Amino acid sequence: MTSAPPPYVPGHRLLAGRTAVVTAAAGAGIGGATARRLLEEGASVVLSDAHARRLKESQAELTAGFGVDRVSSVPCDVTEETQVTALFDHAEERHGRLDIVVNNAGLGGTADLVDMPDEQWDKVLDVTLNGTFRCTRAALRRMKAAGGGGVIVNNASVIGWRAQKGQSHYAAAKAGVMALTRCAALEAAEYGVRVNAVSPSLAMHRHLVKVTTPELLDELTSREAFGRCAEPWEVANVIVFLASAYSSYMTGEILAVSSQHP
Repeated sequence: MTSAPPPYVPGHRLLAGRTAVVTAAAGAGIGGATARRLLEEGASVVLSDAHARRLKESQAELTAGFGVDRVSSVPCDVTEETQVTALFDHAEERHGRLDIVVNNAGLGGTADLVDMPDEQWDKVLDVTLNGTFRCTRAALRRMKAAGGGGVIVNNASVIGWRAQKGQSHYAAAKAGVMALTRCAALEAAEYGVRVNAVSPSLAMHRHLVKVTTPELLDELTSREAFGRCAEPWEVANVIVFLASAYSSYMTGEILAVSSQHP
């Protein structure tokens, strides 16, 4: 069975007055869709990405729709601590508060373990897991100092649970993001910060097409119950839920955003 994507869901001002930071927010993927959804729900958003040109383009597009007061951007390579610090300093200086952090930055690739050099393993782990650690730490320090409260949503993957050939580095990193989410949630609960994660299966966007073969995309799509990939905004909707008061009792949870069957 193949079904068409559902109609786009309009915003309901769930996050009015909040300030959010989204990493890897440039372009047409989950990060870009999440930034737009947060804005549609009333938040001010600080966009971040390692790709400066794409980031500038995304800022211009969102500013045109939501206004210069609610959209800003800071280039940030999450493997560099000084850049992570500058990102969060900007959010606080511009908006005076930090309410929501979406750790979306990640790096994939396909390689069998037997052929994988240390450099490839290290790069994927540094961006995907260590980058999430650095941004989570920066957010928690600021949220705790501000008196508590706030939400962190990490982007994991079903590959952290399910084996896939050629994905040992990415799977290890995403499984690490899940474990980091659970442990950070317990630590942050004492000062009122919630930490959760989404775990998408397959969300289609143009950058994924560039780095994945048509044969693999067809195989992965065939595993989905709806016979299609998720739209990035469908994953973003779940991130908005976790960022909103509708999930106020949830922390340390990893929500699968998937129709995938074994």
